[in-house]
Amino acid sequence: MAEAEDQLEIKFRLNDGSDIGPKSFPSATTVASLKETILAQWPKEKENGPRTVKDVKLISAGRILENNRTVGECRNPLCDIPEVVTTMHVVVQPPPLEKEKKATKGPKQNKCVCVIL
Repeated sequence: MAEAEDQLEIKFRLNDGSDIGPKSFPSATTVASLKETILAQWPKEKENGPRTVKDVKLISAGRILENNRTVGECRNPLCDIPEVVTTMHVVVQPPPLEKEKKATKGPKQNKCVCVIL
């Protein structure tokens, strides 16, 4: 019975309303591991999917979950009710555009113009 209490049923809600899961995870599972699970189970037919764990943000009970925290640490009091599936929202950050990458690489140069009348 104690082993079942250490498990948490989680489903991941994608931005289009579809779900991944539900699946059972131990409470010692890190948020980064959850994100890796999402990457592995991401539907192939969906465009603009995440490429790395850094592209994914998980939101539970209105909070963005940090990668180094465990599911047990992020647990909502409502999750203590037996046989309840916790829904976590998945947000995918789009990769930065090439123009933004080029602009951030070089040091910022101030351009001053003096006009003498």
